[in-house]
Amino acid sequence: MISDGSSPGGASGNEAGIGAGGADRSVPEEEQSPHSNLRFHQFFPTLTEAEIERVHRFGTLCRYAAGEMLYRAGGVSPGMFVLLSGAVRFAGRDGLDRRRLLRSDVRRGEFTSDIGMLSGKPALVDAEVVENVEALVIPPDRLRALMVAEAELGERIMRALILRRVAAIERGQGAVLVGSPDSARLLALQHFLRRNGFPHATLDVGDADAIALLERLTPQCDDMPLVICPDGTVLRNPDEGQLASCLGLLPEFEPGHLYDVAVVGAGPAGLATAVYGASEGLSVAVFDCRAPGGQAGTSARIENYLGFPTGISGQALAGRAFNQAQKFGAHIAIPTEVAALHCDVSPLEVELAGARRIIARTVVIASGAEYRRPDVAGLGRFEGRGVYYWATPIEARLCRNEPVLLVGGGNSAGQAVVFLASHAAHVHVLVRGPDLEHSMSRYLIERIASLPNVTLHTDSEVTGCEGGERLELVRYRRRDGVAESLATHHLFLFIGADPNTNWLRTCGVALDAKGFVLTGADVGAEGGVRPLQLPLQTSIAGVFAIGDARSGSTKRVAAAVGEGAAVVAQIHQFLAART
Repeated sequence: MISDGSSPGGASGNEAGIGAGGADRSVPEEEQSPHSNLRFHQFFPTLTEAEIERVHRFGTLCRYAAGEMLYRAGGVSPGMFVLLSGAVRFAGRDGLDRRRLLRSDVRRGEFTSDIGMLSGKPALVDAEVVENVEALVIPPDRLRALMVAEAELGERIMRALILRRVAAIERGQGAVLVGSPDSARLLALQHFLRRNGFPHATLDVGDADAIALLERLTPQCDDMPLVICPDGTVLRNPDEGQLASCLGLLPEFEPGHLYDVAVVGAGPAGLATAVYGASEGLSVAVFDCRAPGGQAGTSARIENYLGFPTGISGQALAGRAFNQAQKFGAHIAIPTEVAALHCDVSPLEVELAGARRIIARTVVIASGAEYRRPDVAGLGRFEGRGVYYWATPIEARLCRNEPVLLVGGGNSAGQAVVFLASHAAHVHVLVRGPDLEHSMSRYLIERIASLPNVTLHTDSEVTGCEGGERLELVRYRRRDGVAESLATHHLFLFIGADPNTNWLRTCGVALDAKGFVLTGADVGAEGGVRPLQLPLQTSIAGVFAIGDARSGSTKRVAAAVGEGAAVVAQIHQFLAART
């Protein structure tokens, strides 16, 4: 079986064009499917003569002879090409090095590239000159400047670039993964690519194409899963960092560049800081070790976020913010792990994995929280083999028409229950309390109560997991002491999170008893030294904390976004006081 990265096996084109996955009914229907409903002029718009004249100042005039390649899949393009004369054709390649013609006879007024060009990411397709070409080449920094300076034209270009990435994801045109569907390593790589909006296809080892590929590559058992990158490079059982490197996702940093603000964490709070900071002229760097969106990025549907009456997936929301931040020039480094923060120097230093350091005038802690792993016998053995901490279309495909057990009573758990109920045979919900009334929003409680294939088990707690190669049985105990069990291959845990603040140990930022970062007036309450009176500043001057990592924060997406915007104003105050 082949999964092309679209629902249910991967990122859906409905929202992946904004960088992510999960259905987004707030997007007009004609923008949700590049293959059927989308009007062609949105996907491949042709600039008018007046518009071509307006973009001249952002590009450089270049000429190419027939037969030349403007760029190749997996290679870096010099920029977006706006054709003035001649013709270009585009072709994609798969893991078997088969080429597929995607579009031919691209002519005057049309332009190349997809959303990856905003940050200079490698191309996904081959672009070949078929008639001598004269074109304006607009590099990534000038393309971002164009989108800001020419708002209406920039909107048309941005929409086209997004929708092209949508189509690439729906076609599975990018990386090719080969492995067994129940492989924990394969599942992790699929999640990484899906959440980062990178197009990919997945081949089951029993598929005919996979068999042909395996015969050519002759992998050993320890080599699986295999990944074929767009440039043809073959990776054998890679980790996420190796895969990111092969795909050209890892950013380059200008040595010695001093950022106004370094944001650690690309969840809703960190992305909001990036958007508002960069749009106001601050030099912003954002670091995250996984993907945009943080925990919110795994939410199947957020229905109480302002401005989205029909709901939006957490990943779609994060994807929009990610592209928005890039549009304004924020330097986003994903996946990049932050190892430590050094506060005893000026300017501040953010140490990355591998000992490289980035310097910044201010630092925003937006590292959020990590999924809580309960002390349950056998749990660790089945992580990725039946135990999950999020519910996305990938998990939905794995548990289709099977019973599942979900533990948790918060809003994230409620969203997951509603999502999984449309895929699983039955969803058993386990909570420690007597009901859901005190932990879940009313609209979710009512929706869950209306689902015929959901059963709520109250006053209960998981005690053990059993199975062979995969999870087979979950044991739990009721408050009255009665032991129960459920035969299932799928256990979803939504039981809260612990602060992701261990990387701050080198800095001495004041924390509360649970490890969350203290800010504002709370710093003094714990005996710390309060710097300039700023509500979101920590015990260290120039270091701020927002979102789930901050002590006393409201654990809601809207609250995180609000803090991400508010901290920018406080950074301006801090920097002004230092000049």
